[in-house]
Amino acid sequence: METNFKIIHEKFKIKGVHYSIDHLLQLAHYFVKEGDKYEQEIGNFLHQWLDDNDFVEVNTSGSTGTPKSIKISKQAMVNSALATGAFFGLKPSNTVLHCLPSQFIAGKMMLVRSMVLGLELDLVEPTSNPLFNVKKGYDFCAMIPLQLENTLQDCGHIKTIIVGGASVSNALKAKIKNINPYVFETYGMTETVTHIALKKLNNFCHAELVSASYFKLLPNISISTDERDCLVIDASKLSEEKITTNDIVKIHSETEFEWLGRFDNVINSGGLKLFPEQIEAKLQNKIQSRFFIASKPHETLGEQLVLVVEGPIDSIEASAFSELKKHEKPKQIFTLNTFVETVSGKIHRKKTLELINYL
Repeated sequence: METNFKIIHEKFKIKGVHYSIDHLLQLAHYFVKEGDKYEQEIGNFLHQWLDDNDFVEVNTSGSTGTPKSIKISKQAMVNSALATGAFFGLKPSNTVLHCLPSQFIAGKMMLVRSMVLGLELDLVEPTSNPLFNVKKGYDFCAMIPLQLENTLQDCGHIKTIIVGGASVSNALKAKIKNINPYVFETYGMTETVTHIALKKLNNFCHAELVSASYFKLLPNISISTDERDCLVIDASKLSEEKITTNDIVKIHSETEFEWLGRFDNVINSGGLKLFPEQIEAKLQNKIQSRFFIASKPHETLGEQLVLVVEGPIDSIEASAFSELKKHEKPKQIFTLNTFVETVSGKIHRKKTLELINYL
């Protein structure tokens, strides 16, 4: 029998206290009226979840365009929670740490997973360095890379951590390689009701779950590519329609794929297709400021590779580009005092580039 979104699991708890629907509504009202900002966001979502509608309104992050509000089926959110629970073997009364902002889908889904699967949830303020009870063990947590970086010394108290919202740097991957928690990178978006695939990032993950290099699909998901080699997601339990992304991928099996980069960012220089994200990964440990790879128009090549750096820089040593192939090396470096960001704090590449006078 399919779990219904109107049911709150009997084992569900917040900070050690079980809440029925009526009591959860009271808590939501208290959070909205008396809570801190992050608690107000939780309260607002709980009110939406417990109302008479069969959908919730969710804001997209604006990473690839203008942020917008979309309607997502509550049953789709339940189905997503069940898929995550099945993948990680989450059981009723497992403990969960919630340290993400709840105005976005990832934070909302931490709440939904707990209500649907009967998890015991602890709430902490979603700062870049979340403070949690290091004496208490947790079975599951979702973080952004910066949070993981800042809490590495305490992560041994968490069994499984999923990381999303931004790319995980090579430097961070090296730091987590031999830590105790199972750490997984997520692939997903608001439209797919958070992640639809996961990739292991460290040596302590169960080898049978996923390949070290590729994303592994959750249950009930199938994929293909369009004429651009971009990922097309067929997830009938999450969306009535197929979701066509702008992510260029290489499919390795029915359940595994490799992410190559964003179609929007691909640079065609002299007939070569260059993926900025792959070049950026090689530079992550070499440049201290925020940066990204982009292009400028070129009469002969069509597009010429450039590097955009945030803040003043005296110089970047030539050795910073030693791992790059000849065609991957930037031909110019531009600096800006401050990058334009999306509402979720990601770099808005297109709007940032508009500030550079060559465009």
